[in-house]
Amino acid sequence: MAGRIEDYALIGDMQTAALVCRDGTVDWLCLPRFDSHAIFAGLLGTEEHGFWRLGPAYASDQQPPTAARRSYRGDSLILESEWDTQRGTVRVTDFMPPRDGAPQLIRIVEGVSGRVPMRSALRMRFSYGRVVPWVHKHEGRTVAVAGPDSVWFDTYAETYGKSLTTYADFTVAPGDRIAFTISWEPSHKEPPPLPEPEQSLEATEDFWREWVDHCTYHGPYREAVVRSLITLKALTYAPTGGIVAAPTTSLPEDIGGVRNWDYRYTWLRDAAITLSSLLRTGYREEARAWREWLLRAVAGDPENLQIMYGIAGERELGEAELDWLPGYENSGPVRVGNGAAHQLQLDVYGEVTEALHLAHMTGLARNDYASLLQLKLIRYLEDHWQEPDEGIWEVRGPRRHFVHSKVMAWVAVDRTIKLIESGDADGPLERWRELRDDIHRDVCERGYDKERNTFTQSYGSKELDASLLLIPQMGFLPPDDKRVIGTIEAIQRELSTSDGFILRYPTTSGDENVDGLPGDEGAFLACSFWMADDLAMIGRVDEARKLFEKLLSLRNDLGLLAEEWDPRLQRQVGNFPQAFSHVPLIDTALRLTASGAYGG
Repeated sequence: MAGRIEDYALIGDMQTAALVCRDGTVDWLCLPRFDSHAIFAGLLGTEEHGFWRLGPAYASDQQPPTAARRSYRGDSLILESEWDTQRGTVRVTDFMPPRDGAPQLIRIVEGVSGRVPMRSALRMRFSYGRVVPWVHKHEGRTVAVAGPDSVWFDTYAETYGKSLTTYADFTVAPGDRIAFTISWEPSHKEPPPLPEPEQSLEATEDFWREWVDHCTYHGPYREAVVRSLITLKALTYAPTGGIVAAPTTSLPEDIGGVRNWDYRYTWLRDAAITLSSLLRTGYREEARAWREWLLRAVAGDPENLQIMYGIAGERELGEAELDWLPGYENSGPVRVGNGAAHQLQLDVYGEVTEALHLAHMTGLARNDYASLLQLKLIRYLEDHWQEPDEGIWEVRGPRRHFVHSKVMAWVAVDRTIKLIESGDADGPLERWRELRDDIHRDVCERGYDKERNTFTQSYGSKELDASLLLIPQMGFLPPDDKRVIGTIEAIQRELSTSDGFILRYPTTSGDENVDGLPGDEGAFLACSFWMADDLAMIGRVDEARKLFEKLLSLRNDLGLLAEEWDPRLQRQVGNFPQAFSHVPLIDTALRLTASGAYGG
């Protein structure tokens, strides 16, 4: 059985990622890309669907022991786990070196004290656990082959096969270092080069040290900010600059429910806000790469802008269910692909334009097509901003006039007006100023409940929505506007959980499901960070700091966050780790630091 979501560590090479549990089991790994088929899918099923456990040996009638300690080595993505046993202490170092060639997952076992019996159990199952590969020896190396894929297993430890699993039993003493590596290669090609684990470890540590050195944030929350930045970097697909929302699929937002989605794609919204955080912490190269990815993905067709694309800009992300996988803690169905790709979400135009605006304002080298794209997006919005859409939360119910979508349409027009006013683009300035005023007036008249002094989720609705917290952050209204303060306080009253975190929206209204889906969900962590931001903006800085630090306490022992927090089960839920949680963590830390609202 898979561990709790927060029991997992992330390792990756900026092209794919693995999740490693506290007991030393790799339960999730897709090769060679984030969105490839998994060779270890035990996270969404059982051991029969693939895993790789490496740790102290244990009796067959016992559970594998969990590490007594684990941490990342400094500011890196190199995981170190230590077990204390009756016979001594052992350390396992897990990492994936940044690469130009074959992807590798390297695990180095090191004896610390005593003599500790160890076991490696490797069960590869291709195509999300469905296909048993042909495992055989080739020139002294173990290789698993199925269809287009081959995975090569290299170690100096003696191995043997049993029950369609490759084992190695060995003992380590102080000073012993034994490495295990798996490498992927297309099955029709020559074998990948023999790994060099120690050299790769040194190079990986150097890579992360040099990358973190570019961080310009040195405030009181630096540890949390740097770990979040490393996580965002790990979610970036280096060959193209695309940023995945998370490296997993179908980790449930509601344990046992159906709210299970594939997040291994590039949402324009998530990527745009990620770019914003990277720019403000000194990472201009990542911002430039994402802008180039955007221009390639959208190409010459901004009228058909999708809300998400594949990590190389693919448009077709057809959704399917894998019925042979029972799902994480029996939360089915397991989905791959994402049917929301072709939804209409007007807010995306605002997020993309805001990201391009910030890139321009922070001095990123000018790109004429980026400016042209921005103008084309506004011309599209001129004709379509009054339409209903599915909104930021991708509801699978009927389209509505979501207030947040209209606000972000206003943002898109406002930032484009600023671009024209700066002299870096040409456009119908007066006409678009009128458009900006029209959208603003429409939102304030139709999206605001005067009796309750709050903006609402959609026109004509009484429901609230945490995305309304972005109204002051986007500059739509000033923080001291009574309507903004009223909205913040209404969301605190109506969308707060018992422990003070924020829900996205009420999932039910009367007997109806607001978003077209059965079940419930936890507190959405991004929304809770937005609340902390808003509280700071309206002068309630002590309250903002306390909420922020309470949110930091939800991170697992390695500083990682999933999408949501289940207040009933007191655990993380949703895909993991989630860019849309780590980005607002960075933003709130920057805001609180600038305001001096931090303790100690």
